[in-house]
Amino acid sequence: MDVKHTKMVTENRKARHDYIILEEYEAGMVLLGTEVKSLRTGRAHLKDSYAKITKRGEVFIHQMHIGPYPFTRYGNHEPLRPRKLLLHNHEIKKLIGKIKERGFSLIPLRIYFRNGKAKMAIALAKGKRSHDKREAIRRRDEKRDMEREKKGY
Repeated sequence: MDVKHTKMVTENRKARHDYIILEEYEAGMVLLGTEVKSLRTGRAHLKDSYAKITKRGEVFIHQMHIGPYPFTRYGNHEPLRPRKLLLHNHEIKKLIGKIKERGFSLIPLRIYFRNGKAKMAIALAKGKRSHDKREAIRRRDEKRDMEREKKGY
């Protein structure tokens, strides 16, 4: 990701805790004008959101909350409406094949602006079990302790 022309809006930090991320994809989003303005002010949440592929081969993001834009007089958007994601056809076909396998999901990771256009990073992910989560927490704590020892605390 080119950091120079990228502005981060929001990130789904819980996704890396709850899922094993296998592949990442960058998708454009079909948005209304007030949604873009709300995103620029950082009024978005990815908690509990997920992506689905329809029978027509279109990808939609569900349960993504984009707050209403406060400075509009009329015609504000619905905060939780499904929004279409723009992916290449070969990427969608690849995702359909992978999702048919058992246990895979499409999870949004972050929303950002690249060269003025709103983009979303979505991931093909597999859910972690509780023992996997405990193992990850234990490894993270051990790593933190090793860093403390190295610094001499």
